[in-house]
Amino acid sequence: MKFLKSLLVGSFFLFSFSNSIAQDLKPGFDKAEYRELIYIATQSTESPEKAKLIPQPEHSKLVYRSKPIGLDNLWELWLKDGNTAVLCTRGTTEKGESWLANLYAAMTPAKGELKISNSDTFQYELSTNKDAAVHTGYLLSTAFISKEMLPKIDSCYNSGIKNFIIMGHSQGGGISYLLTAYFYSLQSKGKLPADIRFKTYCSAAPKPGNLYFAYDYERKTQNGWAFNVVSAADWVPQTPFSVETPEDLPIVSPIAMVEETIKSQTFFKRMFLNMVYGKLTDPSRKTVKTYQKLLGKEMAKRVKEFLPEFVPPPFYNSNNYVRTGNTIVLYPNPNDANYYEKFPNNTKDIMMHHSFPPYLYLLNQLD
Repeated sequence: MKFLKSLLVGSFFLFSFSNSIAQDLKPGFDKAEYRELIYIATQSTESPEKAKLIPQPEHSKLVYRSKPIGLDNLWELWLKDGNTAVLCTRGTTEKGESWLANLYAAMTPAKGELKISNSDTFQYELSTNKDAAVHTGYLLSTAFISKEMLPKIDSCYNSGIKNFIIMGHSQGGGISYLLTAYFYSLQSKGKLPADIRFKTYCSAAPKPGNLYFAYDYERKTQNGWAFNVVSAADWVPQTPFSVETPEDLPIVSPIAMVEETIKSQTFFKRMFLNMVYGKLTDPSRKTVKTYQKLLGKEMAKRVKEFLPEFVPPPFYNSNNYVRTGNTIVLYPNPNDANYYEKFPNNTKDIMMHHSFPPYLYLLNQLD
């Protein structure tokens, strides 16, 4: 039965590919392309009430939908225009484990291994920079999703498909950052074909990691191959909260000079300067420790309730989350009465500006 299903899927790919005009993905933000991706993501991410307001995908067909995995993660494979595979990751659901993926926000090194169970260890390298760090909850989700995606990518490639769009809205966007980084890493190691072209749209996504991760991600995807699409009225892209400490700066910075200068002072001057310096730097360092305790250790305990054999990874001593990628800003005009009539601020719906309808509205206003 499995063989027959694989054969049918493979035949569908071959038929669609052979009956389409082979066309490579183009770099750059494409409004029509992003609009179609919103239509796709709506199918798994949006609430039924709001999903009714969004058209069905016009140029894409659903090929595969995963079962819920990991922290209630789910992803879909769509075939767009007959020659482009879309890997779409679902956003947050109402289930507690899904919210854990967001709240498990202590940082983890961007290279290492994640023990998911006694028989499953996820080895990953999301950046070659030793100082790069990422969101732990999204890393755990990436471990589950990538394990299922890779065989499908291989099947698509063997059917002649070399164009892949990675898409996710909200939590799905946060995970899509890490999936993109992981697939680029596999390509660099020869574990994915070098002629596969990935293009990424992270939509309404939270921040995925620190500045060193962002630098490396942007270096690999620059020249129009990855986008971060956000609404200026949406609160989700401003999370997780960010705190910068002296340790987040590069090795060559004024901090080292200041510390050396303090050490060279006389005893009483050194005491005074250390007190002043401590008042400036200790609060941010203490906040990072608090975040690691509440959003790291405590959340890890909750995760183990759903994944009993999971072993929490070591934390990276930072909480310097930054906006990542080439950002496309959807900007609600303060004078646009129509927008605020449709999507008012005086509401108890905290997702009012985060859902697909306002994103589509603002996309249509984009020049």
